[in-house]
Amino acid sequence: MTMDVMEIQKIIPHRYPFLLLDRVTDIVQNETLVGYKNVTIGENVFQGHFPDHPIYPGVLILEGMAQAGGILAFKSMGDVTEEEIASKVVYFMSIDKAKFRKPVKPGDKLEYRISVIKNKGSIWILDGKAFVDGVLVSQAELKAMIVDK
Repeated sequence: MTMDVMEIQKIIPHRYPFLLLDRVTDIVQNETLVGYKNVTIGENVFQGHFPDHPIYPGVLILEGMAQAGGILAFKSMGDVTEEEIASKVVYFMSIDKAKFRKPVKPGDKLEYRISVIKNKGSIWILDGKAFVDGVLVSQAELKAMIVDK
């Protein structure tokens, strides 16, 4: 199952400039999601991070993982309508074991690979990894809860 940015926006509330997931290329319900963000020099964040040495901020990599994790959680809920999804939101409760292994720069395609560690009711524990050209650049354990808006 693939999702373009228009389909992603039907599930999570984020919008430009804070929508950090361009496409989902694969989802296996209750198991995994693969998606990506194309990092371009046109990102506003590069005006200040850093003007003479542009590096995509680690906190935005983590946020992209969280957004991808939210998509996986919602898509794993089974047969729910767009209206039901619209009445809910994913809140991230914790981000643990975060590591940044290599800088992400303009021109990189940041691939997110999210896996379910555990799910109990509305609580999700996810393993998030980010890659550029097959090289691990960041990882974290994410804990989230789906709640009514």
